[in-house]
Amino acid sequence: MQPQDLDLNYGLLEDILKAFLQNEIRKFGFSSVVLGLSGGIDSAVVAELAVRALGPEHVLALKMPYKESSRESLEHADIMIRRLNIKAEELPVTPMADAFFRDVPEGERLRRGNIMARTRMVLLYDVSARDGSLVAGTSNKTELLLGYGTMFGDMASAVNPLGDLYKTQVRGLARHLGIPSILIDKAPSADLWEGQSDESDLGFSYGEVDLLLYMMLELRMDRAAILGEGVAASFYDRVRKMVVRNQYKRLMPVIAKISGRTPGIDFRYARDWQEVR
Repeated sequence: MQPQDLDLNYGLLEDILKAFLQNEIRKFGFSSVVLGLSGGIDSAVVAELAVRALGPEHVLALKMPYKESSRESLEHADIMIRRLNIKAEELPVTPMADAFFRDVPEGERLRRGNIMARTRMVLLYDVSARDGSLVAGTSNKTELLLGYGTMFGDMASAVNPLGDLYKTQVRGLARHLGIPSILIDKAPSADLWEGQSDESDLGFSYGEVDLLLYMMLELRMDRAAILGEGVAASFYDRVRKMVVRNQYKRLMPVIAKISGRTPGIDFRYARDWQEVR
C-alpha cells in the first residue's frame, strides 16, 4: 500500500465537516466555539474549519503555554490567529501546573504531561462556561486509536471534527484548506517538554502507522495479509496491542446497566430531539 491510498476528496470533506460543525453546535442553542491553538497542524485545521463554518466572530482561540513551551509554537499559533482574524487569549498554565508538579518527581514525564494536558482543558472548559460556547476538540483518528492522548485532557471536547481522520488525512485536508506549510511540514509535537515530539514518543512515523491502521480497520485485513504487504510482525503486534488496550480511552465511563433506559446506552434522545420524551 502507498500513502496515496489514504487520500480523500478534500473538497467534499470540507463541506461535510463544515456542516457537521454547524449542525452539532447549533442544535443545542450554541453559536460559538473555543479551542486550544497549539501552533500545530490539528488545531490549525480545526480553527480554519470553525471559521469557515461559523464565522471568525464565533471562534475564540486560547494559547496556553507552559514556561518551557516552544516559542515557535506560540509564533505558529499567531500565524493562524492573524490569518483567520479571530479573537485570542493567552492563558499560561505555568502557575497551575507547577502547583501540581510539587508532588511529582521531575523524571516522571508521563504524569507531568497528563497534568499539563488536563490543566489546559480546565482553562478551556472554564472559558467555555464563561462565554457560553462549546469546546472544539483537535484529536485525530490516529491519536485516538493508539491512545496517544490524555483522558479529560487533550482528548476531551464537546465536538470533534477530526476524530475520524488519520494524521495523514489531516495533512491532506490542511493543504486543501491552504494552511501555511510551516505548520504542515514541522515535526508534530504536543509541546509537553523541550524537544518532545510525537513520533519520537511513539517510536514510528505517522505515515507508517496510518497505513497499518488503515489496513487493520478500513480494509479489515487479517494479520497474515498485512504481513504479506511487508509490515514487520513486531510492528503489527505492537500497534494492535495499543489499539486494543486503549479502547477505554475512546468510551464514555462504562455505566452498570440496571434499568430499561440507561444514559448513554439506550437513552440518547436528547442528542437528536429538541425535547426529551
